Formats: sequence, C-alpha cells, structure tokens
Amino acid sequence: MSKGMKLSGLMVIAIVVIVIGISIGSASASFADVCQVIMNQLMGRSEAGIMPTIILDVRLPRVLMSFIVGAMIAVSGTVMQSLLNNPLASPYTLGISSGASFGAALMLTIGVPLLGLSSYLVPVNGFVFGCLTVLIVLLFAKKTAHQMDNQTIILVGMIVGLFINALLTLLSVFSDDYLKAIVYWQLGSFASSHYAQILWLALLLVLGLVVFIRFSRELDILTLGDEQAMTTGLETQKLKVFFIGLCCLLTGSAISFVGIIGFVDLVAPHLVRKVFGHHHRWVIPSSALVGGILMVFADLISRTIIAPREIPVGAVTALIGSPFFAYLFLKKGPD
Repeated sequence: MSKGMKLSGLMVIAIVVIVIGISIGSASASFADVCQVIMNQLMGRSEAGIMPTIILDVRLPRVLMSFIVGAMIAVSGTVMQSLLNNPLASPYTLGISSGASFGAALMLTIGVPLLGLSSYLVPVNGFVFGCLTVLIVLLFAKKTAHQMDNQTIILVGMIVGLFINALLTLLSVFSDDYLKAIVYWQLGSFASSHYAQILWLALLLVLGLVVFIRFSRELDILTLGDEQAMTTGLETQKLKVFFIGLCCLLTGSAISFVGIIGFVDLVAPHLVRKVFGHHHRWVIPSSALVGGILMVFADLISRTIIAPREIPVGAVTALIGSPFFAYLFLKKGPD
C-alpha cells in the first residue's frame, strides 16, 4: 500500500474517532445522530432538543480541542526528536512545561482581574513563561557551546527545567489556598474548551504543518546529525533556533489552554515512523493525525471510565503512555 493511501486511511480513521468521541458520554448519541446534527448545523438548519445542544455546545468543542492539542504536541515531538537526534526528546525536554506551569501558577496565585480577560490571563501567562524558558535555554546553550550541539541543548533544558520546577514547588508551598487549582491545571483538562480557543489553535496547527512540511527536506538532513548536515551547506544553528521556536509556539499555545499533557508527543512519532518511515513529508502530517486520535481516546477515557467523575487527562496519558512507550522501546531491542 502506498504512503498516500495510508495517510488517506489515517484521515478517515481520525474522522471516525472524532465522531465516536462526540457520541459517547452521559447521554449517548448514535453515530448517525451525531453526523445528522453536525450536517444540519453546517447547512444552517436549527434543531430543537437537548441532544443538539449537548453535541454542539459541549462535546464537539471538547473533542475538537483534544484532537487539535494532540496533533500540535505530536508534531512538536516529532520535530524535536529529529532535531536533537534523541528518541526521548520532546518540547518538554527544553523546559516548556516547567515554564508554562510556573507562569500559570504565578497568575493563579496573584489572580489579577483585568477587564473581563481574567480567564485568558492564566493561559497567556503560561504561554509567555514557556517561551521565555526556551529562550533562556537557547541563550545559555549558545553561550556554553557556540555550535549549539544537541547534547548541550538537552542538558541545559533539563537544568533550567529542574530549576523552574524548584521555584514552582516553593510557590506552591507558600500558596496553600491555590494549591488545588495549581495541581489541577498541571494535570490537564479539556472541560472548558470553547470555539474561540479552537479557532486560534487550529490556525497555529495549520501554520506549523505548512512550515514543517515545506522544510521536510531540511528536517530529513538534520536527522543525520549536525556534522553531516553542515557538509550539505545547511545553516544548522539558524534552522535549529527557527524549528525550536516554532515547536515552542505550538506546544506552548496548546498546553497554555489545557494544562500539561505528556507522552502523546513521545508515543505518536514512534508509531508513525514504524508505518511511514523517516521522511518528514509523510511523518509530519501522520504524526498530527495519530497524536489527535490518541488524545481523543485519552480524553474519552478520562471523562467516562468513572463517570460522573472525571480523571485529569494528563494522568490518563501518563498511565497508558508510559508502559506503552516502554513496550515500544523494549520491543525494539538494543541497536
């Protein structure tokens, strides 16, 4: 089967998974009902009743948000693993999650109301601090090693991340009243998703996909290592900064709205490379689809397995993702 047909099949699976995610919940709807409600909405035909309201105002935004967030962090994970030549690398390796958590916790404890924009202050502050963390990592790495080799970037990212985690721990200890809110935000949830957030993230996802597919040849070459990439005339340092910045934009934007959600960015690229190989022209869009599918399933489990209570989706991805990732690695065996 050609890679084009495999990618088309993956698109069909993604659509089916989205509809399944919408149809399952406290009030079940059939596959046909979900399709009919969405088609009626697209054609401008209004429908009375509680089910269209549940589907269009509650489940559809939640499922779309989970799919887009999963796609964004999976694409970022794919690029980071290729860029740093490390199968365990991810945007979180550079401290994005630590910085975003600290920024969000800082805003939760301060709680500054601002012209009705207070609901956006936590994600915006989380995004800004996530980007600042990556900027600090890159500047520190450049000062330590002028060529910004991969090991230096990873090591500096881990050091900065650990330092910010220590600051976050201190902030949590001295903010007892906000400890529950801080922990809940860090565990991740799609419960408060709405269409304005989805539109913003969807535009960023399309931007990321277009740019990374456009530079897929450069990503293929960078996978071979810095020395070999430089022999082809690539400006590896500039490309690394550009790609890491774009990964930070995708991941930082995604987690700033829904909290810290890991493992999808590690698992999805490995699954995709087993089927599509290593050419980023195919790996990038496929990772987006697989990441979205995995996240929809994770969110479905989080809100249904002990309903009406909900498990934080970050806990679900960690519980399922960590043994699954270990299985993939152990099955691969020593090189």
